[in-house]
Amino acid sequence: MVACVKWFLSTLSGSFASRVSKQKGEYEKKPYNPVLGERFFCTWDSARVGQTRLACEQVSHHPPISAFYIENAAAGVVCNGHNGQKSRFSATTIYVDQVGHAIVHLLKRHNETYLFTLPSLSVNGLWYGSPTPELQGTSYIQSSSGYLATIDYSTRGWLSGELHHFKAVITNGDPDRQIVIEGQWTGASTIIRPGDGKIPQPFYDVTAIPVVPKIVKPYTEQHELESRRLWRKVTDALLARDYSTASAEKSKIENQQRAERKGRAEKGERWKPTFFAWVEPDPVYTMLDEQIERKTKDKHADLGKASWVAVEFLDRHETRSN
Repeated sequence: MVACVKWFLSTLSGSFASRVSKQKGEYEKKPYNPVLGERFFCTWDSARVGQTRLACEQVSHHPPISAFYIENAAAGVVCNGHNGQKSRFSATTIYVDQVGHAIVHLLKRHNETYLFTLPSLSVNGLWYGSPTPELQGTSYIQSSSGYLATIDYSTRGWLSGELHHFKAVITNGDPDRQIVIEGQWTGASTIIRPGDGKIPQPFYDVTAIPVVPKIVKPYTEQHELESRRLWRKVTDALLARDYSTASAEKSKIENQQRAERKGRAEKGERWKPTFFAWVEPDPVYTMLDEQIERKTKDKHADLGKASWVAVEFLDRHETRSN
């Protein structure tokens, strides 16, 4: 469980704090709206753990849902998940509830499984033209071994506190055996284990870990729906500050999607993802989620007791798709 918390912290930093640098005067920008069936593939090569690969597909447009699959075959680690967003606005802030979850399978540990729920976030600084994301609320990691990690997120107030703060408590029901991890999900954190005399020890510093570059095929070798090829003309125009061309190319993509959607409706056809299957109910997710609800009396935002699961994972390891 401690290793899972460490990995999850690294994903938070990579997802919400690695794209821009305030020191360079950079701030978050409005993302592209993924189109139905859009996909992205990449790998990471590491001398220590071998190759890790990622497959993503936009499996729903209304509401927008992205499914993802991560696998390291040598380590016997796979992750299935999906996420979407429900947003609401105030005068200066966007509040986002992330809908979805991830399930990690440790195939070489008798298929030990871990359910990860997703934190909510706010995007502040809109009034000043400097949008900055901050995590908030609570997320959970529930293991099939019985251990539960509860991760609370907080930020700096008017007078005290620090940005990007979190506190994780790992327990298996015995309050005297709790493990507490605390710090910044964008920086350093400490851990207090039972028997440490409540003295914090260094745990993890995301800034000290080198980033392994992702490997993506050249766009000329990609499918027409792969992200970098699909949005290449829009991206090139934005980089050239040619906003008129960027808008025109973006409209072409959106109009093509509308035409395809209209064509399916006229034929009575239902669009089906290529790489993921809808599993309802998902017994693995249901089992772990019900443990969280029983222990915390909390329910996180999701799509019922269901999951988007990679077809290749179902074919190789399970037969739970509908």
